[in-house]
Amino acid sequence: MAEPKPGATGSPALDSIVARLAGTSDPRRRYEYVLWLAKKLEPLPEEFRTDTFKVKGCVSQVYVVGELQDGHLHWRGDSDAAITKGLLALLIEGLEGLTPEQAAAIDPAFIAATGLQGSLTPSRANGFLNIMAMMQAQARALAA
Repeated sequence: MAEPKPGATGSPALDSIVARLAGTSDPRRRYEYVLWLAKKLEPLPEEFRTDTFKVKGCVSQVYVVGELQDGHLHWRGDSDAAITKGLLALLIEGLEGLTPEQAAAIDPAFIAATGLQGSLTPSRANGFLNIMAMMQAQARALAA
């Protein structure tokens, strides 16, 4: 079995997003990409806007819902803040279709490789990690 390449997240989609973000040195281009991802996010039905799916520790309102279909995760979510919604969309796209075990095994340290941390406020960077933690917790719960 081949050794995973350094920096590989365990998700080909997430690896692709990380490579795209890491490939630009312009923080504004990174933000534009994150905002573009936010616009692609499907609207979240009202019945999922409950405390069960609300990400704790985020300044903005963030909801994320994981569902297991045929052994693979499918995600939906929303946020009332554009940048946070983009970060959520990045994670949704990156973790879409993974098994719960694959999603739970992703090391959130990949965020450093995106170059986003330098331009995120501390509360946004913390929110990003909280979204990731909630998605991984849902993945573990769905696997159980």
